[in-house]
Amino acid sequence: MQILVLILLALLSACPGFSQAEHPLTGRKIAPVMGVAGADWLERSEREKEEAPESALDQMGVQKGMTVADIGAGTGYFSIRLARRVGPTGRVYANDVQPEMLDRIRQKSEKLDLRNIETVLGSEADPKLPAGKMDLILMVDVYHEFSQPQRMLDAIRTALKPDGRLVQLEYRKEDPTIPIRPDHKMSIPEVKTEVEAEGFKLEKVLDTLPRQHLFIFVKAAR
Repeated sequence: MQILVLILLALLSACPGFSQAEHPLTGRKIAPVMGVAGADWLERSEREKEEAPESALDQMGVQKGMTVADIGAGTGYFSIRLARRVGPTGRVYANDVQPEMLDRIRQKSEKLDLRNIETVLGSEADPKLPAGKMDLILMVDVYHEFSQPQRMLDAIRTALKPDGRLVQLEYRKEDPTIPIRPDHKMSIPEVKTEVEAEGFKLEKVLDTLPRQHLFIFVKAAR
């Protein structure tokens, strides 16, 4: 019976319109996507103290000339910072499933005269990134909202260079004092189990940020 259930889940997840309520490997409840109505929260002044974004980018090793992607970029809070880090010889693909969010990123980048950001409208199953081009793909507090996480991770893996890295930030579920809804947090075992199952290897976990785990994955051999 268990084998039949797993086969059914695999067939359903292959359907373009299929959205999961929970992850089949961990039982984690998948959180709803934050809509454009929550955009102001993404730009809150407290975020600098709560998330230490520059420190996070330091620990990722973002360098000038890199080609990087910010999946679930929202209002571009990290996309703008990435664009400054990679410089004019680098490129940032700012991805989101909401056109309104991408409009905000374009407006911000034009105002700041940052010409190395390309906005990309993705789908729930595919970020629509060019294959084999990414040095680094960043997901900040967004993976837990993926309704089709297996298909997204497969597409992300395709977009990475052979030595590319996937970096994931998630609020620490292990810490009940962090004032975030439980379905918007993830534990280390949850992330490791779900992401490694899709062809990645967890290289390291850094817990130096105020509230988030920082996971660094590389491609695993298939």
